[in-house]
Amino acid sequence: MGRIDCFVTPRATFIVSEINTIPGFTPTSAYPSLMAAAGIAYPELLARLVESALARAERERTLRR
Repeated sequence: MGRIDCFVTPRATFIVSEINTIPGFTPTSAYPSLMAAAGIAYPELLARLVESALARAERERTLRR
């Protein structure tokens, strides 16, 4: 997971400014700890994130056809 900062020029060109990772994405970090409190264990959280990313990529690929 990460954050990508970018700018859009008046001609709709995207310029990437910087790429930032989300620090501390470990089982004891804030986001995984919140998910654990909701009953979602760290391995399941990671699996859900991967599955979500793959599903989104498939939806976008389908829309481009």
